[in-house]
Amino acid sequence: MEITTEEITYQIEKAKKGEQGAFKFLLDYYWNSVYGFQLKRVRNEHEAEDITIETFAKAFDKIETFNERYTFPTWLITISKNIQIDRSRKKNASIFLNTTDTSNEQVQKIADHSPTPEDKLIREQNLAELLRYIKQLKPHYQDVINLRYFQELSYNEISETLKEPLNNVKVRLLRARKLLSEIITQKG
Repeated sequence: MEITTEEITYQIEKAKKGEQGAFKFLLDYYWNSVYGFQLKRVRNEHEAEDITIETFAKAFDKIETFNERYTFPTWLITISKNIQIDRSRKKNASIFLNTTDTSNEQVQKIADHSPTPEDKLIREQNLAELLRYIKQLKPHYQDVINLRYFQELSYNEISETLKEPLNNVKVRLLRARKLLSEIITQKG
């Protein structure tokens, strides 16, 4: 099934209202485009993934500023490009600072209170089998899954533990759940 422009517009409007499912839809639909763009620029999978996570975190944090006169993928790519340029400048200046500035009020817009289909699928798995699946994820995805589901930390506690901005943690966890769900579905 092809996703129409109307469906994307509808999902953006839902995201502006803070609906979790819309954020997930947008992340899933545009992940490969942003990640592919960054992979070509930085030629490093880990860095491309980090920039992509930061891109979505920043985009979701500022979703209410999105102007419908532009296309959403162009907006995402612009954010991504700016993040990558900022990182390069900071790397060249040997200064590392967070580029995401988020207020607690804005972060709450992507709160995840209800279990997603991925959450339900993850919880239904045999523990030993689930641990084997988790080991197939990249280490930074294993970390957020472990902290959230096994240590039962809140998003804020995970953010503090990993010394990552809260929005980055939320996007990384969204992505980790999706990847884990795909592994479970393929093996099951």
